[in-house]
Amino acid sequence: MPIIIPKDIPAYETLKNENIFVMSTNRANTQDIRPIDILILNLMPTKIETETQLARLLANSSLQINVTFIVPKTHEVKNTSKSHLDKFYTTFDNIKDKNFDALIVTGAPVEQLEFDEVDYWSELKEIFEYSKTHVTTSMFICWGAQAALYHFYGINKYPLDKKLFGVYKHKKSVEFEPLLNGIDDVFYIPQSRHTYNKESDFEKISDKLIPLVHFNENGNKHTTILKSPDNKQLFILGHIEYDKYTLKGEYLRDLGKRDDVPYPCNYFNEETKDVDVLWRSTANLIYYNWLNYYVYQMTPYDFKKPTIKYKNE
Repeated sequence: MPIIIPKDIPAYETLKNENIFVMSTNRANTQDIRPIDILILNLMPTKIETETQLARLLANSSLQINVTFIVPKTHEVKNTSKSHLDKFYTTFDNIKDKNFDALIVTGAPVEQLEFDEVDYWSELKEIFEYSKTHVTTSMFICWGAQAALYHFYGINKYPLDKKLFGVYKHKKSVEFEPLLNGIDDVFYIPQSRHTYNKESDFEKISDKLIPLVHFNENGNKHTTILKSPDNKQLFILGHIEYDKYTLKGEYLRDLGKRDDVPYPCNYFNEETKDVDVLWRSTANLIYYNWLNYYVYQMTPYDFKKPTIKYKNE
């Protein structure tokens, strides 16, 4: 089944050219099928690129998926045109009385700021609280995951000596987990961040969070994916949604700003001078399993009918 997006959003034509099943909103409205409604808070500066990346992964399932994009009203977006935002995005105020099957909160290039220094932090906390009553399950990505871990569990982030940048070899932290069904024992996930979370902090609340995936760097263990025991929260401290050349674009962008930019590890093929994608199948499986086991299997058919009035306290 397809992902439902407006026919004139840039992602539609991109995915159609890749032979990925997408459906226009008009066509979807003629089908008597209850779609999965997903709310995406897009905090990335490259909004169109992120829209396409997430839509590509969400489309790879047997479900009909309807996506609503929102941005913080308290933040000035500089890298995406106002016309694009006006046409394809809304704000939290306009949807906070609705229920959604799932919420995705993306990463954001603000990780070197303290959480309360981020100009939309108050609004983000409100959305986090909303997710507890109006969303079946939530996925938090990179800085979005760090922000959610801090808000819900008091887990802080800490600066790295140098940027964690590249594609890292990961392993499963648990033997049996539906989210990881079909994934090999060793697999790869892109990383691009200046901060990390301490394993000792995760261990202190081991009854509240379950580590699922980790990697080792310079003898140090880093947990990349965690979940809550009730499967309502998934935290991905990495970027499995990234395209082939996303890290390259970040590398070239940073080279133009300073000289101490780390070379992305395990990313460029030194023989071909190109990029070999090592994480695509992992990304597709994780999103497919998340949609199946933690969205579709958990959400009630009539979830779109609000049962709990959200209050901003």
